[in-house]
Amino acid sequence: MKRIQYHRFGGPEEMRLENFELAAPGKGEIRIRVKAASINPFDWKLRNGYMKYMIRGAFPRAMGADFSGVVEAVGVGVTQFRTGDEVMGTVPLPGGALAEKLITKADLVMMKPAELSHEAAAALPIVGVTAWKALVVDGHLKTGQSVFINGAMGGLGQAATHIAKAMGASVAGRVGPSGLDAAKAIGLEPILDYTREIPAALHGRFDIVFDTNGSLSIPEGDALLKKGGVIVDAVPTTGKFLRSLVSSRRKFLMSSPSVAMLGKVVDLARAGKMPLTIGRIVRLEDAISFIKDLEAGRRVNGKSVVVMP
Repeated sequence: MKRIQYHRFGGPEEMRLENFELAAPGKGEIRIRVKAASINPFDWKLRNGYMKYMIRGAFPRAMGADFSGVVEAVGVGVTQFRTGDEVMGTVPLPGGALAEKLITKADLVMMKPAELSHEAAAALPIVGVTAWKALVVDGHLKTGQSVFINGAMGGLGQAATHIAKAMGASVAGRVGPSGLDAAKAIGLEPILDYTREIPAALHGRFDIVFDTNGSLSIPEGDALLKKGGVIVDAVPTTGKFLRSLVSSRRKFLMSSPSVAMLGKVVDLARAGKMPLTIGRIVRLEDAISFIKDLEAGRRVNGKSVVVMP
């Protein structure tokens, strides 16, 4: 089998598409033939060495977190899945989904609904669970509230938009110039161009401000909040992180895989309330060059998905 992996921490030049032989699944594990996997910025942050002192494991290390595929083998103690089941989910850190096959823990996986394609299913786990955690768990989102999403047309921003609207909130967002029309199509109102200053008319209007990409400054975020509102930072700067330690108005998003939360998101997708845009689909053999483009700043409206041979 082939997978994208790296032999030491470093930049994009460290990525390789190489042959690798998986072991048999251990207790509580399953082996999956991957049909599709999605790309997340966290993938290359881990490769760059982020959290290198917290995550154990030998090199080479694989990349990729969320996937959809078919169960190929189950380990001891796994009774909820069997060979041939179509499933979706995540792999433990440091990763392994950008591969023809993977091994993961059975409790990080759920059955893939027939209504979802493998590409759509692979796009959901990380952004869906992260957005749910940010809005519902950390932000305590309630019906009738107002939400502002910074970076609303990325995969995480779109997921957050759909969750907020499904729960009866009004949603405004800030996007790049190329995403203005698409943002209107998914129901954002008002829509702001991030190259322009946030108008003063929006100050003090929002119960939750969710910064999905870290580009919202501290003064900008604070100005948007209502009294008693909260800012959730997905990619905080050092200053924002320190402020979150002393202010109840600002929270640093710490998300982790959760099949329970994923199930909530999948229920929305099955009901047609989570139509994530897939910005681009590439083959595994083309994924490294595409990841390099994304890492260099190329913007894609929606999720980027890798399909396997």
